[in-house]
Amino acid sequence: MQNFITRFMNDESGATAIEYGLIAALISVGIIAAATSLGDNLATKFNEVATAVDGA
Repeated sequence: MQNFITRFMNDESGATAIEYGLIAALISVGIIAAATSLGDNLATKFNEVATAVDGA
């Protein structure tokens, strides 16, 4: 039983999986923020073009 407890205390595979999950989540948040910003800028640019075409 003591051997099982020692192995359990030294096992870090779960911590590694959690770290990879946190890294993936952080990268996802960055991609979502960049895509949202790009989408807003693109929508603004299309509206400017549409206004210019309507005015011509």
